[in-house]
Amino acid sequence: MQSALHPWANGWMLKRVQHDDAKMTLTSFIGSRSAKALFFAAALFALVMALVPHPPRLPGDPSDKVQHMIAFAVLGLLGGLAFPKVRTRWLIALLSLFGALIEVLQAIPVLHRDSDPLDWLADTIACGLVLLALRWWMARNR
Repeated sequence: MQSALHPWANGWMLKRVQHDDAKMTLTSFIGSRSAKALFFAAALFALVMALVPHPPRLPGDPSDKVQHMIAFAVLGLLGGLAFPKVRTRWLIALLSLFGALIEVLQAIPVLHRDSDPLDWLADTIACGLVLLALRWWMARNR
């Protein structure tokens, strides 16, 4: 293990930082407040982008289904890291309900959005696949 001065340390504060492999950094992130905050921030961002009448265009102009799958793959990853003790099926179910809520809210006419049950299916498949892969990886690397 190497140690170095913290980049923002000035003359009166010499904090030493231990450099270790990425596994240790990820291990300390799993289940942390930071992981939970990042998950809820991403969920809020996904909700806002799903309900904004004219969301910004993304590079490459991916289809609506692809955007849903990317958003829920990220939510599945962050949810699995933020809540490692919650059963996988519960996380999938809760994220699936979140996707269903988005589709119900998109059906509100004043939002000028299109509601599509296939988007909900795409959300569920994406978060489910990522969560299953993440949990497999976490079990393998204990």
